[in-house]
Amino acid sequence: MTELYPAGHPAFAPVLRAARALAEEGGTALVAIDGRCGAGKTALAAALARELGCAVVHMDDYYLPFARRDPAWQSTPAANMDFARLRAEVLDPLRVGQAGVYRPYNCHNDTFGQAVPLPAGALTILEGSYSHHPDLGDYDLRVFVTCPPAVQALRLRAREGAAWSGFQARWIPLEEGYLRKWDIPARADLVLDTAEEP
Repeated sequence: MTELYPAGHPAFAPVLRAARALAEEGGTALVAIDGRCGAGKTALAAALARELGCAVVHMDDYYLPFARRDPAWQSTPAANMDFARLRAEVLDPLRVGQAGVYRPYNCHNDTFGQAVPLPAGALTILEGSYSHHPDLGDYDLRVFVTCPPAVQALRLRAREGAAWSGFQARWIPLEEGYLRKWDIPARADLVLDTAEEP
């Protein structure tokens, strides 16, 4: 999949219209992009940010540090996510019209990065797996991004190389369990199938 969607792409246009309408209303607006790994969540968020000039928060910045994870986290959907920190730093302040500040967590070296400010009264996008989890509350717009399993496998093999086997064995089954348990696609305002390349 290309890195950024062109504005006229059929899989991007309806999301851009809906997000632009929220941005033009003024005030705080939260858009959450969830979906299957390899479907294009990050590319979609980047395209929206390019078009609308909005901030993007990545769920990958909210993994729990390894020392705080439950021993069964590798078999429990979302057990590796720090929802409490995400709510405290980003979602709760923005929902009441206050600025947010967060420090992205890097799971590869188990460290936190520099603080990232988030302006109050603006459109903010939260993207990544588990962003539609019921524990995170409601949003102004929920977008679910999907693609068929064969397309997902091709993309992840190309993107992850040798790490593909870990996605196949662990991350995809956990993600699918989460999607089924909370019927995530059915709760979305917009569903995009990105089987066709932008």
